Amino acid sequence: MKGNKTFFVLALVFVLLLGGAYVLYQRLSSGQAGDNLAVAGSSTQSGESSSSSPSDSGSSQSSSGSTGTQSSQEEEEPELTPAPDFTVYDKDGNEVHLSDFAGKPIVLNFWASWCSPCKSEMPDFNQAYLDYGEEVSFLMVNMTDGNRETVESASAFIEEQGYEFPVFYDTDYDAALTYGAYALPTTYFIDAEGYAVAWAQSALSAENLQKGLDMILPQ
Repeated sequence: MKGNKTFFVLALVFVLLLGGAYVLYQRLSSGQAGDNLAVAGSSTQSGESSSSSPSDSGSSQSSSGSTGTQSSQEEEEPELTPAPDFTVYDKDGNEVHLSDFAGKPIVLNFWASWCSPCKSEMPDFNQAYLDYGEEVSFLMVNMTDGNRETVESASAFIEEQGYEFPVFYDTDYDAALTYGAYALPTTYFIDAEGYAVAWAQSALSAENLQKGLDMILPQ
């Protein structure tokens, strides 16, 4: 059984490295908010040209046969990607779904207690939770492989550090596979309408965490 578990974990890592959530990655990587925080799409700046995706190949001409003069003067809206649902578990083994938090902005963070960059950003996440926990749902998803990381070891770490944000356990690898979390930490910022508007791989600075929050907080 142990051998089968190891093979499954290795297979999972291989699948994640092959692509994971490729479409989500591609769309969110098209713009940068600074450092390691990527935003969904990027508005075309005045005087600059932008390339179109295959689905936009006919957008330069209007139905009236115009040459696109009007469209070139209009600011392009960034393309947003609906955040896919997944299933994780709370400390007591109860199922929790991303969709359970629909209608409220979400900060989704993938972490592990053996991950030094994860631990370095956690004080800022805890403070952000204390500051914005009424307005934003924080889902701190632990990469629980049952070997290197268990529910018990992860829970003990959180308790020792005194963190107050909600922690969930990805024991079935559903969230990791869905979001292509092949490197830790990985963070997604999801707005109240359910769209992933920004993401980051590697530890977020307090400044970039705030930038991501500002993108999803009610105006």
